[in-house]
Amino acid sequence: MEAKSEHKKLNQLASTAICGNDISSSVLYVSALAIAFAGQYAWITLLIVSLVLFFFRRIYGEVVGALPLNGGAYNALLNTTSKATASFAATLTILSYMATAVISANEAVHYLHHIFDGLPIIIATIGLLGIFAALVIAGISESAKVAIGIFLFHLTSLLILSGFIIFYLTQTGIDTLYNNWHLPLSDNQSIVTAIFFGFAASMLGVSGFESSANFVEEQKKGVFPKTLRNMWIVVSVINPLMALFALSLFSVPVLQGPDYQNTLLVQMGEHVGGQSIAYLIAVDAFLVLSGAVLTSFVGVSGLLERMTLDRIMPPYFLKKNKKNSSYRIIIMFFILCVSVLLITQGQVNLLAGVYTISFLSVMTLFGIGNILLKVRRGMLPRPEKASWVALIFAIIAVVTALIGNILMPPENGLPSNFTVFLYYFIPSMLFIVIMLNRTSLLKVLLNVTNSIFNSIRKRVTSIDRSIQKTIDKINSQEFVFFTKGDDIATLNKVMLYISKNEHTKKMKIVTVINDEVELPKDMSQEIDFLDREYPEIDIEFISEKGEFTPELVQEYSERWNIPVNFMFIGSPSDKFPYRIEELGGVRLII
Repeated sequence: MEAKSEHKKLNQLASTAICGNDISSSVLYVSALAIAFAGQYAWITLLIVSLVLFFFRRIYGEVVGALPLNGGAYNALLNTTSKATASFAATLTILSYMATAVISANEAVHYLHHIFDGLPIIIATIGLLGIFAALVIAGISESAKVAIGIFLFHLTSLLILSGFIIFYLTQTGIDTLYNNWHLPLSDNQSIVTAIFFGFAASMLGVSGFESSANFVEEQKKGVFPKTLRNMWIVVSVINPLMALFALSLFSVPVLQGPDYQNTLLVQMGEHVGGQSIAYLIAVDAFLVLSGAVLTSFVGVSGLLERMTLDRIMPPYFLKKNKKNSSYRIIIMFFILCVSVLLITQGQVNLLAGVYTISFLSVMTLFGIGNILLKVRRGMLPRPEKASWVALIFAIIAVVTALIGNILMPPENGLPSNFTVFLYYFIPSMLFIVIMLNRTSLLKVLLNVTNSIFNSIRKRVTSIDRSIQKTIDKINSQEFVFFTKGDDIATLNKVMLYISKNEHTKKMKIVTVINDEVELPKDMSQEIDFLDREYPEIDIEFISEKGEFTPELVQEYSERWNIPVNFMFIGSPSDKFPYRIEELGGVRLII
């Protein structure tokens, strides 16, 4: 059975294709966007983005290497801070995926509209979202096959376009590039402001880089850092190169026009190769943007499944089909995307603020998660480490881009990026806050019900019992902490975390005794003391002989009927014989 499960995990090409379609599709718009703000300096801003992404490779590599579980920034913060902080990052990630799916699907249909005139945009967009929702429900292996085909076709199309452009420039020269370079900037703009806003806009080109961390459990061992390397290479080569090509073919004022902003690569293809190359790029744009939709569905599926396992989302969404897909999560996300498309009436450019601010915030939080991992989980083994200099530089760079996008003046009378972001963020965060505090809210509801209907209590007894039953059901979930003989101060930290972050009334503190681990003399008395200090939680102390292994964790999980993700350990040292992922989802608490 284990060999079969391993066989289904994704290899390097499949994993790179799933997340690479999202990040590589940025070439269709990021060069034009950078030129709109930075003019002839656009290729420089795109190289700066490449440098920032180079440092983030190490950051993601360290965090996910130490905690190789689905969830990305959510997982990093869950294991270093509180569930509320982690949920904040998860909300931003979900909004980013939602905006990516809707914008990419809509833009893909617009490119297809260039070939098939009269195509109904909104209906076709809904159909495209539905196709990829069904594909993910059919299983991640099937999704990977489609993603690989799209990714390889995209790279081939860009290679063909580059060949035609290079041949064209050998015939005509690079006078246009020279003239653009010496073109004066507008009166109200300096080189610094041009590069600043150009860099902020160019950071859109790294959207999708965070996706691989959200389905890392589906990847074979050692594949994750390779996906980061491959995505970095794609972004570092393609995006600056296409900006240089564009500046070599057209003047900056032409490139800053509305037609070239929306379909730059199609215009470049038609300019150097005629209608046939333009059609090739239009088809490629449709496919790779569709691949970005697929990335969103795969990424959000892994994230929401992890959140549901941690009881932030209702357990209703954990239901799986024969392909091991959480189909209810996918259907819910599909409905969310369609509703957003209909609410905006197809004007998905309104989502630009949600798209930009969300994923830049997620990258910032991932960097903060790396800092907390270094400070609070320093002994946790990890395959690589990001230097403090690289970490601070990367966070400052992303925060700079985030500020730049917030400060960007809105276009065509549209609300500002930050305003539109708040429209979607506030309701989403409100839902998460309700889920995190649902037992407290239910208790408030119970008290209000009692005070209002006290005179007719017999009629509302059933309501009382139902609410109390729900509270008791939530609190009936037991939690486990494995200790090697921690002192009472450490155990108190564990209980503080449990009381603040989890809904439970039962706690098992377990120690496995062997030749290397002995039971401290005062352990029982210390547990009794904690039991009195936390009267709302029933603490049970268990001491058994044996070896602490992944198999023992699974045995306890089955014996006590407690899921592994409700079991905690302290940060293991380098001497610990197992990696954190081998324990099946055990969480770090101190």
